[in-house]
Amino acid sequence: MAVVAIVGAGVMGETLLAGMLRAGRPAGELVVAERRPERSDELAEKYGVLVLGNVEAVVRADTIVLVVKPQDMGGLLDEISPHVREGALVISLAAGITTEFLESRLPDGIPVVRVMPNTPALVDEGMAAISPGSHCDEAHLEEAEALLRSVGRVLRVPEKQQDAVTAISGSGPAYIFYVVEAMIDAGVLLGLPRDTATQLVVQTLVGAGKMLRETGEHPTVLRENVTSPAGTTAAAVRELEDHKVRAAFLTAMEAARNRSRELATGQG
Repeated sequence: MAVVAIVGAGVMGETLLAGMLRAGRPAGELVVAERRPERSDELAEKYGVLVLGNVEAVVRADTIVLVVKPQDMGGLLDEISPHVREGALVISLAAGITTEFLESRLPDGIPVVRVMPNTPALVDEGMAAISPGSHCDEAHLEEAEALLRSVGRVLRVPEKQQDAVTAISGSGPAYIFYVVEAMIDAGVLLGLPRDTATQLVVQTLVGAGKMLRETGEHPTVLRENVTSPAGTTAAAVRELEDHKVRAAFLTAMEAARNRSRELATGQG
């Protein structure tokens, strides 16, 4: 029986736990590391899994999933490193933490996989990008993919692209929510009740996303299909261009990419 330990029972850690259980992994193969007694009791009762301290969980595990804040990673690795089994796989979901950093704090030869997830994993629509460390082989990548597919889609990328991934899909849901907020506020300004505006905007977002995924059309083509000459959409898009919204998105994502690099530089 291969045991998976999830170290860090915050939102993403619990999301991954729940997703693996829904995907059919037995509760007996899952261990959660959590220090707070009240949180431990909550998780054990809700999911029927064993909840232990960090070291106790790691000692039992064949696969160790680290779901902690980047600034906490160094201390956590120092704590658990002496207790990681030979041949165990370590999967990190911490933004900006490189495989080189993980390998430097773990026993020699331990395979690691770096992951950039995102919050739509909460509804099984996550997008995770994974990169292998120097000791990672195909079987290790497949194991990481199997775990992450329980909450969405998985894509392999070279590690040098992970900062860009963080800026696009890692932080991306926040950009979408920001636009949705603005559209709802615009609906209210135009005289709609907030609930009506919210329903209109949310379903429009869901429908547009489904069109992008299922038609395979370039977004420019889909946008032009909605944009009649001299029509309402053309007038709106012109305002967006005049206000340099596209340029603002580019600048924002560059800032997110740069911040991810800073996190990597100051890790530990």
